[in-house]
Amino acid sequence: MLSLSVTAGDAVYDIHISPGVWEASAEALARWRGRRAAVVADSNTAPLFRPRMAAALTASGITPTLLTVPAGEASKCHAQLLSLYTGFLDMALTRADLVVALGGGVVGDLAGYAAATYLRGVPLLQAPTTLLAQVDSSVGGKVAVNLPQGKNLVGAFCQPALVLIDPDTLRTLDARQLGAGLGEVIKYGCIADAALFAQLEAAGSRAALASMLPDIVCRCCRIKAGYVARDPLDFGPRMELNFGHTLGHALENALGYGALLHGEAVCLGMLAAARWGEAAGVTPPGTSARIRALLTALGLPTDAPPVPPEALARAAKLDKKAAGDTVQLVLLSGIGRAVLRPTSRAQLAAWLREEARACG
Repeated sequence: MLSLSVTAGDAVYDIHISPGVWEASAEALARWRGRRAAVVADSNTAPLFRPRMAAALTASGITPTLLTVPAGEASKCHAQLLSLYTGFLDMALTRADLVVALGGGVVGDLAGYAAATYLRGVPLLQAPTTLLAQVDSSVGGKVAVNLPQGKNLVGAFCQPALVLIDPDTLRTLDARQLGAGLGEVIKYGCIADAALFAQLEAAGSRAALASMLPDIVCRCCRIKAGYVARDPLDFGPRMELNFGHTLGHALENALGYGALLHGEAVCLGMLAAARWGEAAGVTPPGTSARIRALLTALGLPTDAPPVPPEALARAAKLDKKAAGDTVQLVLLSGIGRAVLRPTSRAQLAAWLREEARACG
């Protein structure tokens, strides 16, 4: 079993990565003070993994109750949040009990925000089943729901009590979901690990990467744990984890949630950020071409669907890294080295207009 510890301010928790890790963690779960768990899954994940998770919890003396939400980004909304609160109330969940987020990033964000706000906080166990959630969203405590105006605009920091990652769950993913996770893996190579980026380039295909995924997941979690330890509340270096997200989030919103998966939008955002960095003289020439070549080799998107320029600009105005008339863009000073670059809203708007024109 691969294990590492995350320190986020006063919170310290473990990440365990191994096939069969849910069952192998029965002893740790048996020490839980409460005896009930609300297991939140979506309509795709519930039939695949509920029996295993229920059995693991039951073996630990914990009674599980399954709460299901519709699959897809649209479930990160207040209507589904209220449905979870109702489910918690119906099962008389207490602050000594447990919320289990069983699924991908949508489930992790939604269940995590519900756990953070119900009774002012119920312990959260993240059991991510997608590559994107395993390498990124299950670690670090960011939880949120969307508003019609933008993504993740209502949220909190809710560090999990434990993260259990079973790489075997990745076998259930379709090609598109796996690709979305690979987009986030590439992000880590871009911002903090040139050797990881080179490893992905050398592999050259998804098939060649398949046997490497457990180690890659651990490597990405270790990188993120380092960012979280240095900047738990995302006021400084942790912003680097948003490389590709300025355009990515704007595209998700402008096109309608679900048109692009989050990781797909990040792929397009990383390419754009690399081009912007080259134009600003921050990023070495040829970096965007190198990123594009890797995206192409792994079957990931490099061209965005058509999007109205005004919709893209409107969505980008809500970037959470903004302060006054300035946005902290995450650019690259080279593969494996991210930098925060204060950029005027006017300059960002000009670049976004170029991106919209390029989309056709």
